[in-house]
Amino acid sequence: MQKRDIRLIGVPLDMGAGRRGVDMGPSAIRVTGLQRRLQQLGHQVTDWGDIKTRVFETVEAKDPQLRFHEPVLDVNRQLAALVQETLQGGQFPLVLGGDHSVAIGSIAGSASFTRSSGRRLGLLWIDAHGDMNSPQSTPTGNIHGMPLAVALGIGWPAFVNLQVDGPKVRGADVVLVGVRDLDPGERETLREQGIRVFTMREIDEQGMYRVMQQAVEWVGARADAVHVQFDMDVIDPQVAPGTGTPVPGGLSYREAHLVMELLSAELKHIIALDVVETNPALDVRNSTAELATELILSMMGKTIYGP
Repeated sequence: MQKRDIRLIGVPLDMGAGRRGVDMGPSAIRVTGLQRRLQQLGHQVTDWGDIKTRVFETVEAKDPQLRFHEPVLDVNRQLAALVQETLQGGQFPLVLGGDHSVAIGSIAGSASFTRSSGRRLGLLWIDAHGDMNSPQSTPTGNIHGMPLAVALGIGWPAFVNLQVDGPKVRGADVVLVGVRDLDPGERETLREQGIRVFTMREIDEQGMYRVMQQAVEWVGARADAVHVQFDMDVIDPQVAPGTGTPVPGGLSYREAHLVMELLSAELKHIIALDVVETNPALDVRNSTAELATELILSMMGKTIYGP
């Protein structure tokens, strides 16, 4: 197991989402003892704390197609700089969301780092949703449904050009796993961009192990630096109830762990991990936050017959 120098970065942002409470996600995950348990695996861990965010009640949504875009941009601008700084310092950024709009900044930080170091960035996006909406296609105006599109250069220019101008990644270098809820416009854009998509049907037909083998092979053959996005709503809501956009029919407890265990064993070029959309206001006894911690530990080397 590769020992890492991990920097925990909390992003208590809920203005990109449609339901309140996900801003408490970083605290809920910390309460489970994440830092201590990572250290027990042999990793060096520093908790940077939380990025400063605005209070929801003090901000106006303004544009209904791009709700709260100004404060969301401000948070992501801070996060992009911090992720880039973390990578440049030889540390591994572990970003705790917050809603999935935080991926705009974290990916921008990774992209700026990889470009400056001559590496090619790939994304492994594990999510029930496509996150491929634009201000023109969004049915809600919620920015947490847009971060993958932004990473591909689609959307509000201030997001698209954050930290480094233009697209942060090529569509062919992105793999989306666990999808089961796509808006009509997202389907077409995913095809146009050449993203490799594994839906829940393919997981049902082939099994989680085979799907992850293909996902790892796909992104590993194209990129030498991989940023992993793990949205807790990819898991079935009976297992992970504490998320704001639950969709029935998701990954089981063991399937989710298998995803992370295979990443630990088979993908050697992971440079960053975001774990997002843990909402303790909707949770049962912090069970979703505890599962988030367990999944992080699995990707960081914990096994059934091991530490």
